[in-house]
Amino acid sequence: MAEKAYLKSDLSFLGVPLPAMRQLVNTIRRRPPALDRDALLQLVRTLWSRSVFELRMVAVLTLEAFGPLLRPADIRLLERLIRESKTWAFVDELAIAIIGPLVERAPALLAVLDRWSADTDFWVRRCALLALLPPLRRGAGDFERFGRYADRMLGEREFFIRKAIGWVLRETGKKQPEIVYAWLLPRCGRASGVTVREAVKYLSPQQRSALLSAYAAGAHLRRASAHALR
Repeated sequence: MAEKAYLKSDLSFLGVPLPAMRQLVNTIRRRPPALDRDALLQLVRTLWSRSVFELRMVAVLTLEAFGPLLRPADIRLLERLIRESKTWAFVDELAIAIIGPLVERAPALLAVLDRWSADTDFWVRRCALLALLPPLRRGAGDFERFGRYADRMLGEREFFIRKAIGWVLRETGKKQPEIVYAWLLPRCGRASGVTVREAVKYLSPQQRSALLSAYAAGAHLRRASAHALR
């Protein structure tokens, strides 16, 4: 199926569209009796236990719909889901819509994100970046922490890490362009084109031009250095 090929997933696919899955979750949310935390976690574990994309997607959407029920201890389950996801379709939703809000409610979980940011699994590292996105998108949040994570990952060749760094910078730049510009300018020589092109989308023309010029100069130096080593 097209979805299976697009997501490069080993899961089975039933071909159910995302709007239909969201409608099912809305039905669960509206129909009494309301799920309590124990029932929510049991439902999620049951759905996730099947190697079927749509069932796992419904599990993720259900966690989002009932997110306020989650407690800090549930981060262990969420980490397992991240490690077993192996696709942005689950990881991004878990990171931004579920883990991010949970961390905002329970700041002690930032220590978990610190650990994830240095994990050997790039999906876990991507989650650490994206979980910081919701408040940054609102013009608040912990950009200093994001900057630490991103600085360590800036030279990685993994596309999903490069894209995630650029994504967070792009969204932060909508409300705080100066902080994005100041952070990225001295790092353009190490950043990938994917990261820079995403990051500059909502900056001023002057900022965008300066960053793209710095990136081009850095790329030229990298090519010259690589040529000299041959």
